Formats: sequence, structure tokens, C-alpha cells
Amino acid sequence: MALIVQKYGGTSVGTAERIKAVADKVAGFRNNGDDVVVVVSAMSGETNRLAELAHSIMERPIPREMDVLLSTGEQVTIALLSMALEKRGCSARSFTGGQVRILTDGTHTKARIRDIDSARIHAQIELGNVVVVAGFQGVDDNSNITTLGRGGSDTTAVALAAALEADECQIYTDVKGVYTTDPRVVKDAKLLNSVTFEEMLELASLGAKVLQIRAVEFAGKYKVPLRVLSSFEEGDGTLISLEEDTKMEDPAIAGVAFQRDEAKLTVSGVPDLPGIAYKVIGPVSESGIEVDVIVQNAAADGTNDITFTVKRGESDKAKEILDEVADSLGTAEVILDKKICKVSIVGVGMRSHAGIASRMFKALADEGINIQLITTSEIKISIVIEEKYLELAVRALHSAFDLGDPDYEKKPE
Repeated sequence: MALIVQKYGGTSVGTAERIKAVADKVAGFRNNGDDVVVVVSAMSGETNRLAELAHSIMERPIPREMDVLLSTGEQVTIALLSMALEKRGCSARSFTGGQVRILTDGTHTKARIRDIDSARIHAQIELGNVVVVAGFQGVDDNSNITTLGRGGSDTTAVALAAALEADECQIYTDVKGVYTTDPRVVKDAKLLNSVTFEEMLELASLGAKVLQIRAVEFAGKYKVPLRVLSSFEEGDGTLISLEEDTKMEDPAIAGVAFQRDEAKLTVSGVPDLPGIAYKVIGPVSESGIEVDVIVQNAAADGTNDITFTVKRGESDKAKEILDEVADSLGTAEVILDKKICKVSIVGVGMRSHAGIASRMFKALADEGINIQLITTSEIKISIVIEEKYLELAVRALHSAFDLGDPDYEKKPE
């Protein structure tokens, strides 16, 4: 008998029929002798509907009241799923985040979990019940309802698995697991049997949207085995753990990730003085804009050019800030380029395989793709290129590192 925490997202519980299908799946685990704790999101579209209602009342809704409102979406789902389980002869009890006592800080709309009282859940498990918990929410020290922000239900599931010392945390989504890259871009993208927490963190931060970064960080910190599966198709999915797959020699690269929503800013003619990088980038970061790839080049006239990337939606605001900085420094100009993207290769095998960078650059050169910026870490190489070459670059790299599924057969158009 195993203790399993399962999480079902909005598309998995999007209709009454889908909730019944989830109940069938959960009941199957319970009938096999496993103890099951289920975390659910609101039904797909419900959170957006509630947010629209709030904005129809108030242009800038009060964060505390927004949390009270949005948390009701999951409350509907836990009740319906518990009913469906009971109908199948599977005893179930539903709980909100506050009833479980998922304790968070007091930051409304993006709270962070501080502690979980697992006693109530353990008591229900001992009674033979499936425990159905509302994801995405908790309470602060004053019993105010809080929500955990984007990806909150994933985080709830992993945190519960850690607190309960579960054997596995299973995240059910609308995809079969983690692929070597987006199958919509590369037809023969391969479903990975396993990846490490390190690799998944990099892939998630670089554009892979299967899991939220917070959930992966939590799982890695507390060593919770995490598995991504489809709620629509049968399969083993992808296991995310500390252990590398040692059944065969590890491939150098686990996958290719990409981000379209990027913009590049260059401040040229910056004086070559100590602390100048902070004077340029500091005001941007202090305004709440996340700065990503950074490159500083020395020019022939003794000045520097500082180039960095930000999210495209924040690029105009960043340029306004940099224009003021440039005026104060007497620099030549600030150039904004919104037609760029970032493509990355990720793999723990980079540590033991030489020549990865040169192989990457050759594959891009063979396709005539110019690299504008490069950044690296121990298990990642990221490049910035023109956005129009994104899919070509991803396919070229996927092929260059032999990441394709050997069993894939191209279907006729």
C-alpha cells in the first residue's frame, strides 16, 4: 500500500463528465489498496470568470477580497468530486485549504506556504477516506483566506506530499508528461521517462509549461518524487526525481526549451566606470521588471555597451526607465528589439560530455541562424536569436542531439 497525492488541473475537472472520469481513476487507486489524497483546481475557465466579475465591480479589486472570491472555484470542485467518489462506493471527505490548515504568510494573491498541519488528513486516511483538498489556497495567522498565485494547485499538492511523506506526488494534466521539446513544434518529440529536478527546474524556467517552477522547487527541496501524467490517456508519464536514469548511458541533453515572449534592450556608449552596470540595470530591476540574459561589451572608444533581455510585455516600461538613465549618464542611445526569442538546451549530461556548445553552434550555423547573445550554466546553454528563426532553431537542435522518438512514424498529411 502506498500513500499517493494526486493533483488534477482545471481541464481535468472542466465538466461534470470529466469530474466523473477523475472519480473513476481515483477510485481505481483506492480499490488497489492505495491511500489517496486528491488536490484539485477550479473547473477550467472558472477562475477567469470570477476575476472578470471582480473587475466589473471594481477596477482594482482589494487583494483580500479577491482571495475570498477566487478561492470559491476550488470549493465547488472538491464538493463535486467527493460526491462522485461517494456514488462509486469510495468514501471521501472534502476540505478547503483553511480546514486542512495550510498556513501561509499574509501576502494576498501570491502567498507562500509556511506550514501544513497534517494531523487532520492522517486521521481521515486512517478512517479509510479519500481526502479531497482545494488547491491554490490557505489561510494566514489571522485566518484570512489567501491564494498562492499562479501554479498554486501544483504547489499545494507537492507541499501536502512533503508534509504527509507521501510515496509519490502525481500531477495530472492534459499532456502525457515532459517531452524533449514542444510536440507542436517538433513532431517526433519524445516523451521522457524521467528527468532530474535540476533539469525540470531549468526547463520550466525556460518556457516548458508542464509544471510551475515553485512546485518543482518545493519537490526538490523536500525530495518528493514527482510524476507528470495525462488525465485523458493511460501511461506512466514522466518521473521527476533526484536520481538520474542509469539504465543506459545518460544522453547529454534532456530537452530543448524556448521562449517567444522576449525583448532585448541595448544601452550603448556607457562610460567604463566601476558600478556602471548597476546604474543601468538597477533601476529596471527595482521597478519590478525581471532581467534575464545580460552581456556587457567594451567598445573601441573606451565605452561599454550593455545588453539584456526582459519579458516583451515589460519592455516598453523598461525602455522608459533606461531613457532616463541614458540621459543622466550622457550615453548615446537605448535600442529596443521586440523581435527576438530565447532557445535553450538543458541536460545534466553536459557535466560529463565535452563539445556540447560547439555542436549546438554548428547546428545553428548550418541553418544560417545568427546568435545575438549567449548565456550558460552548468547544465544549460541559452541563446538569443531572431524570433522568425525560433522553430527552425528548435528543430535543428532537436535533430543535432538525436532527441527524436525512434518509434515515431510520420502520419500522412
